[in-house]
Amino acid sequence: MPDPSSLSAEPKPGPGANLLFLREEQIRLTQDMLFFAYRDITAAADAILAELGFGRAHHRALHFIGRNPGISVGDLLAILQITKQSLARVLTPLIAAGYVRQEAGHADRRQRLLFLTDTGLALERTLFERQRERLVAAYREAGGAAVEGFRRVLRGIMSESARAHIARGESAVRGK
Repeated sequence: MPDPSSLSAEPKPGPGANLLFLREEQIRLTQDMLFFAYRDITAAADAILAELGFGRAHHRALHFIGRNPGISVGDLLAILQITKQSLARVLTPLIAAGYVRQEAGHADRRQRLLFLTDTGLALERTLFERQRERLVAAYREAGGAAVEGFRRVLRGIMSESARAHIARGESAVRGK
């Protein structure tokens, strides 16, 4: 595996190189970079979560509940693509610790809707700020065109359902 410090120097294709026909080693380098980027962007949040006895699954739940107040358990399951049992292992301590609250649905009382409490909102904000710092620095270094290209690559990696979810979020942002 390449030394992580050597990953900052991205190989640049020569003149006329067709980026649609990347060599396997170029794809593997990108895969390495994705793994390192994920490790490093989650590290700051991991430290805070560990102090609370939580992990990345708790962070993902806090993130998506915070981004979608009143999300149903079923919709959260669809986003996270985990089992009900796994979600219960995540939600139970978040609810018990006062970070998440659930309400019965308005139309269907059997439906459970999830919200962050004020404490949950504060925790999610703290976790976001830690990751925001790293993203803002990277975005500034790369520049606007590179950021848009990066987002296109990420969309290309995502499943159709994930792209649809992101498109809804982008529509909401444009509507503000």
